Amino acid sequence: MSRVRIDKWLWAARFFKTRSLATDACDLGRVTCNGIAAKPAREVHVGDQLTIRTVAGLFHVEIRELSEMRGPAAVAQTLYFEPEESREARIQAAQERKAADEFAGFPKGRPGKKDRREINRFRGRV
Repeated sequence: MSRVRIDKWLWAARFFKTRSLATDACDLGRVTCNGIAAKPAREVHVGDQLTIRTVAGLFHVEIRELSEMRGPAAVAQTLYFEPEESREARIQAAQERKAADEFAGFPKGRPGKKDRREINRFRGRV
């Protein structure tokens, strides 16, 4: 096997839970192959550089092996190589998101008359 569709490979490498989610990510421009936005039917080869934006973060990976079949997570991790810088940046971004959530407070109760006026002013409804 010398080439595989990128959506199948992303699914097999467990970046996305379903193949349709991998296809949607490609369609929305969240996956690039060698710096070019990848369509779902694009064929990938060993050595290609991928940038993948998922809920878990931004992955920069190099394809090491090709597979069309989804297997165990341990096998899926052998399909690609992620540099240490990419892994550290993803962990750092996750920690920053977690810290930001601690400081963001939710408003208590429904907005009052003054709050509603501020919301309308902010939205340009005057």
